[in-house]
Amino acid sequence: MGIVAVKKIGAHLLFAIGLLMAVQPAHAIPAFARKYGLPCSACHQAWPMLNNFGQTFKDNGYQLGNDRDAPIYQQPAYWPIMFRVTPQWHRESTKRVAVDQMPGNGKSGLVESQVTTSGFDLSSIDIVTAGTLSKNISFFVQPFFTQSGGGIAQTWVRFDNLAKSRWLNVKMGRFELDEPISQERSLTLNNTGGLYYNYFFTPPGDNNFFTGIGGSQLGVELMGHSENDYTRYSVAVVNNSNGQAGLPAGQTYNVYTNFNQGFEIPGLGLQRVGVYGFFGESPTYFQTSNGNRIPGTGTGNRSFYRAGAYGQFYVRKFDFQTFYEHAYDNVFLGNSVPANQPSKLPAGAVGPSWNGGFVEAHYTYNPRLIAIGRYELIRMSRQANPTIRANSGNLDTWTIGYRWYPIMNPRAGLAWVQEYSRIVNAGTAPLSGKDDINNSFLMGFDFDF
Repeated sequence: MGIVAVKKIGAHLLFAIGLLMAVQPAHAIPAFARKYGLPCSACHQAWPMLNNFGQTFKDNGYQLGNDRDAPIYQQPAYWPIMFRVTPQWHRESTKRVAVDQMPGNGKSGLVESQVTTSGFDLSSIDIVTAGTLSKNISFFVQPFFTQSGGGIAQTWVRFDNLAKSRWLNVKMGRFELDEPISQERSLTLNNTGGLYYNYFFTPPGDNNFFTGIGGSQLGVELMGHSENDYTRYSVAVVNNSNGQAGLPAGQTYNVYTNFNQGFEIPGLGLQRVGVYGFFGESPTYFQTSNGNRIPGTGTGNRSFYRAGAYGQFYVRKFDFQTFYEHAYDNVFLGNSVPANQPSKLPAGAVGPSWNGGFVEAHYTYNPRLIAIGRYELIRMSRQANPTIRANSGNLDTWTIGYRWYPIMNPRAGLAWVQEYSRIVNAGTAPLSGKDDINNSFLMGFDFDF
């Protein structure tokens, strides 16, 4: 495999790290516990991960169906806002990095060497405000701030129980898709294992504007659910801009669907299975002015999809989250070739396809202590053209850790976190093209107020 292909793979890995910094986790909101006089464990198996009651409360538009739902009934001092930050110590190690043979001398030639960094650090500072504007009108706003800037992770308004039916709820804005297993409520935070890679993966050399179901999207969602939330569906129509504001892509729309069903098994509790799909088109070229791309004029759209199934299973104190995805990108997307220039397609070019999945297990010793383990993989089943090595893009990731909550009350939450993750990326070493290995270890305090 050539150096150019390796650099493209490396760029995808750097993009994934950037996504981890940009995708801000959702949160437990202690204000809800104060508002309704409930313990945090009423809604959270281990915050920020929801249990079924918490999911039902969220699906109901942050309402329990009593007089405390609407803001007009609250004390003037009630302020539905939350802050979250994670002071931490972490260590990062990459086995093969291109470095100068003589430090400081860019002409000394490059060699591959292991690079390790460690020290005390801070996460972003996240602010979340959410609740009801009025009965059956809910909202969510989530700005975040980092040392290099900030942004808005989510901001939406939702009209609940239209026509007095819980099956008709309409949301508009920038929101997390109704994902099988929520990226924004992930229990892991480290740089290697904090992402579900299947949610963000694109293969080597691919230029699809869409990077995966893990990021927030801009659009409108229709969702509904049964009274006990065992049966749920959602359909979202979103811009093809991958959630970016300012209309940078084109004028087509993508569709996301999700359906899941819960059921009780005596002695084990609630189980849930579901299917999902994301179907869309991405531009392959843009109109230009003096050779510069004009935002919003993307055309030459070509199709892609992500589809699969998942399950969430409980066995007493253990629970298992399973996820499978099959994905396909059109040949022009996979080879980064404009659709109006088919002669530039390499010989033997095809649309790339791949499969992936993960299994994540939790052991909830008690409401204040949870152990975490996850294995995730991605396997290319067909590369975009014969010049790309068959296993380029394949990856394997392992994560273990635990969260201990010495403080978990209606006023605030504090968790002590320790995690270790390891990822093996096939063929991503920048010079040799060998497999590369990244390791992350993190420990710190995750708290909200």
